[in-house]
Amino acid sequence: MEMDEFNPNKKKIKIDYKKLSKEILEWVLCFVIAYILYLCINYFLGTVSGVKQVSMFPTAKENERLLIQRPTIFSKDVKRGDIITFEAPIDLGYIEESTTSSTMAQYKEHDFFGGFLYDFVGIGKVSYIKRVIGIEGDHILINDKGEVYVNDQKLDEPYLHEQFTGKTGQFTDLIVPKNCVFAMGDNRGESKDSRYFGCIPVKHIDGYVVCRIWPFNKMGKL
Repeated sequence: MEMDEFNPNKKKIKIDYKKLSKEILEWVLCFVIAYILYLCINYFLGTVSGVKQVSMFPTAKENERLLIQRPTIFSKDVKRGDIITFEAPIDLGYIEESTTSSTMAQYKEHDFFGGFLYDFVGIGKVSYIKRVIGIEGDHILINDKGEVYVNDQKLDEPYLHEQFTGKTGQFTDLIVPKNCVFAMGDNRGESKDSRYFGCIPVKHIDGYVVCRIWPFNKMGKL
């Protein structure tokens, strides 16, 4: 086997570690700035979110993409029929008879740093998508026939997957508290909503559904 002869004139490749470190630092800095910009847009303006639940079928189906507007800047009065996203409350499980007089959903308390990671960064945060059925002061009643009444008026709900709302959960006859909404999914048989965990405080609403953007052939308002 022949071996290459030693060539004393052959140039050695020198690595400029200082320049390389600078380039790596610049790339890392660009990534950090881009991520912070993304977090700011997501928190203050809005985001595109994929549907991961079946609770709003057939209005919104799994894997569809929705444009969500944040209330941080674009605050507005929530109306009946609005489709919203909100922080998932504490899951207290099904209780046949309420052990508390409160009809509001319960949420965990966070310290400053934990709240920053939860609200701004989104670590550990889960959101639900539902339709607003009742607003502050409304009397909500779901009778044994599965009919929903708002202020003694039967609700016409052509958007439902099945024209029936199960009288399940402990919150089926209540007055919506101040600064709260009563929300349910359109697929009532597969929706864990205000019937189970109570009314959602408006401050925990984290988005309003503007429109569907994917698939393209179904683009438009829900």
